[in-house]
Amino acid sequence: MVKILLVEDNEMNRDMLLRRLERKGYQVAIAVDGQQALKLAISGAPDLILMDMSLPVVDGWEATRQLKAGEQTKQIPIIALTAHAMAEDERKARESGCDDYDTKPIELERLLGKIEALLSRRPAS
Repeated sequence: MVKILLVEDNEMNRDMLLRRLERKGYQVAIAVDGQQALKLAISGAPDLILMDMSLPVVDGWEATRQLKAGEQTKQIPIIALTAHAMAEDERKARESGCDDYDTKPIELERLLGKIEALLSRRPAS
């Protein structure tokens, strides 16, 4: 089963995405801030991370930079989730190391397409 780490501090967004991803057959772990995301990415070895960029403690930009710099976590695909829909925000997300970018409110089918595209690029284990 594919493991997704969902990093989201907004309870309503988190619960909605959790239920929808689980219904699609994904195993989902939750982090509510960037620091917790860093720990869970190492201990939980997710196949993909959905990273809210506006997070407490350690924001999503910095958490992504640290994950992409880490030997254990640099290969994990990360999709930035943000309410910021400007081209500059997408550029900033990609520069921090995000593999893709999606805007809130989340359109599930679009997000699922991005998840599947990134997972299909993984090396066979």
